[in-house]
Amino acid sequence: MWKMLYESAARADELLCLNVEDLYPQDKRGKITAKGGATEWIHWQSGTAQLLPRLIARRTRGPLFLTDRRAPAGTPTLDVCPETNRGRLSYRRAEEIFEENTRLLANPLASPEGIEDLDGWTLHRLRHSALTHDAEGGTSTSDAPGPLPDRRGLRRRNGPPPRPVDLADEAATPV
Repeated sequence: MWKMLYESAARADELLCLNVEDLYPQDKRGKITAKGGATEWIHWQSGTAQLLPRLIARRTRGPLFLTDRRAPAGTPTLDVCPETNRGRLSYRRAEEIFEENTRLLANPLASPEGIEDLDGWTLHRLRHSALTHDAEGGTSTSDAPGPLPDRRGLRRRNGPPPRPVDLADEAATPV
């Protein structure tokens, strides 16, 4: 999940709602319900593409990200894998796992004995890291070349790319 979050720069809640049948692994993309209820696409890179078959195993439907245990009685049918009877991973639990596993990374000078009292990173940080790293690498979020994921959905989320500034126009503009 962490690899897909970073590579797609999607929101964690969007990924957690993914079902196996929403994926198009051959195209490295998946259909999500975005903020506001619109159906959109996320795109990922080779790292996620290599890991997905292991995550999916032989499942053909149901939630993509599952808990380690059987879903409790009364769990909505949409949140239970019909093939394994395991429940959909919740945002709260995904956040707990990620935070716990990133404490040492977030606090490199901390001693391992006192690490339980410190905070790790958040799932939302992966989204911002992906966008920041793309920008630092000179990749526009609206037209990523080559093997990078299609970032058209990010244009919607982040507004249009900035307009290039013509220095001649700037000099002629009164202040």
